[in-house]
Amino acid sequence: MRLVVLSVTVAALTQTGSPSEPVRYLGGVYVDQTVHDGRLRPAIGVSSYQVVRANRTRPDLGDGFGWTYNHAPMLAHWNGKFYLEYLSNPIGEHEPPGQTLLVTSLDGRHWSAPTLVFPPYQPPAGTTLPPRSTGYMMHQRMGFFTAPDGRLLISAFYGHAPNPFRTGGIGRVVREVYKDGAMGPIYFVRYNSSTPWNEANTAFPFYQRSGDRGFVAACDALLNDKVVTEQWRDEDPERSTISGRCSAPSFFHRADGKVVGICKVADVTLSGDEGKTWSPAVRAATIITNNAKVWGQRTPGGQFALVYNPVEFGVQRWPLAVSTSADGIVFDTLNLVNGEVPPRRFLGKSKDFGAQYVRGIAEGNGDPGDGAFWVTYSMNKEDIWVSRIPAPVRDKIAGPVDDTFETMAAGGDIKDWNTYSPKWASVSVVELPGTTGKGLELRDKDPYDYARAVRVFPESNRAAIRYRIMPKTSGADNVEMEVMDRYGNRPVRVVFSHDGWIRSSSAAVKYSGDKWYEVGIDVDVPNSRYSLRIDGKPLVEKAALAETVRTIERLSFRTGPYRNDPTRQLDRYDPKLKDLAGADTPVAETVFYVDNVSVQSKGR
Repeated sequence: MRLVVLSVTVAALTQTGSPSEPVRYLGGVYVDQTVHDGRLRPAIGVSSYQVVRANRTRPDLGDGFGWTYNHAPMLAHWNGKFYLEYLSNPIGEHEPPGQTLLVTSLDGRHWSAPTLVFPPYQPPAGTTLPPRSTGYMMHQRMGFFTAPDGRLLISAFYGHAPNPFRTGGIGRVVREVYKDGAMGPIYFVRYNSSTPWNEANTAFPFYQRSGDRGFVAACDALLNDKVVTEQWRDEDPERSTISGRCSAPSFFHRADGKVVGICKVADVTLSGDEGKTWSPAVRAATIITNNAKVWGQRTPGGQFALVYNPVEFGVQRWPLAVSTSADGIVFDTLNLVNGEVPPRRFLGKSKDFGAQYVRGIAEGNGDPGDGAFWVTYSMNKEDIWVSRIPAPVRDKIAGPVDDTFETMAAGGDIKDWNTYSPKWASVSVVELPGTTGKGLELRDKDPYDYARAVRVFPESNRAAIRYRIMPKTSGADNVEMEVMDRYGNRPVRVVFSHDGWIRSSSAAVKYSGDKWYEVGIDVDVPNSRYSLRIDGKPLVEKAALAETVRTIERLSFRTGPYRNDPTRQLDRYDPKLKDLAGADTPVAETVFYVDNVSVQSKGR
């Protein structure tokens, strides 16, 4: 009998969900590493917005400082507003000086100009740098804490470059954000345990010196929250109670109430007592990822989500994907959040390519209440982005598509469309010029990026696609439209060229600006043919598809050419790479409108 009990106990200790394997991925979908989107199906309805666009020579159009290394963003929603902090260096990673900035937004789409929240560290007179230090920097592993009384604290970490951890660290600082947008004084809330730093030899007072007892109580609550402060373990590992490798953890409570801590390279740990103790961190072997952060959370509606880069390459961090679970243990989907990799405009140390270091709104730090969950990340370690992911996450559409945009709010959510909106290349619902109706507007004045909108429709092998399109103004950009399959292949391609021609296959016809065109595309996959009509007149009749596919399921509009550079073979320090010329100045703007998008699927 004892042997039977022992065998059951051993099985329980090794089963999925136990400390030996806290989470598992069973989706069976993995990325194609040769393309930016990984050939993943998109999570339907994701909207991605650029929050900060780095600008070196025109700081007034960027962060106000002209610094081009921006990274490690953190997100909260408090008092009806989004708060996002990120760190910034002039050129490269762990190169001083460093500072932390804050931006805010009422809707997650339009963001304030950055405000300096933690300035470059200025030590007391007479302080000398330790050996091998090149100056002072900031580091991020956690940004916000909402105290039990509702106060919002913003936090960051000062250390020495190039290694701010352990003996290279100074300490974590904090200040209060007030409801009117002002902020309280900066205090140290904790000094690194393995250093001589204290209130007597650092630049800011210890938090207990504050005369605001409510602020002191909020800081005490932060320090006593063992789940939250484990996010500081890289800075000061001596205070961590997690054993094993576990860098940059994020946390969520799974369905059984246990806390999951998931870290870089999918190291995972569990706590059943709210962070007082943790199981030894183990690698979740089924979750393929790299040395960028992994974000985990419970989503509106009760799903659980992991958002991460599902590739093992450490310096090519794309695509950004989401995997979902019903219980926080078994994750069985993998869908695209953002598969765009725009050109890196500025050189800099350790500026990895792609959307990376993702974080969402941590438990206790608010909920926008819009039926979606939001994540933030840096792009190429120079721009800051957010994505809104509708919940529950889905990747298929049922029924025909018939989008007139009339029921959508101007400037609001674009239901069931996946959009990519840089600050200089936006996608939005607008009141159409010259009419009383609404439509989709794509604008682009970015010299190196584009606006993009994608509509998923039911997977089929035959489809009738109809839409109206009006080129309003044409800069140097083409408007490219594609019909795609589930893997992102592009069997049908139509271009409104900036030189005034509509082109598809080998056919072309002239077009004019400020005029609506009725576009009809009939796709016949079994016969590998398509036809294209403009205002009812044939332009292409039964032309061969550009690529062989089995089915189709997406319609894409983009204000620029298809891209697949950089590739995974590109060295981020390739001597041929240079800062991109003219990146800081807008170009002549391309604007066009789309309306009455319909898709009738006719077979499978």
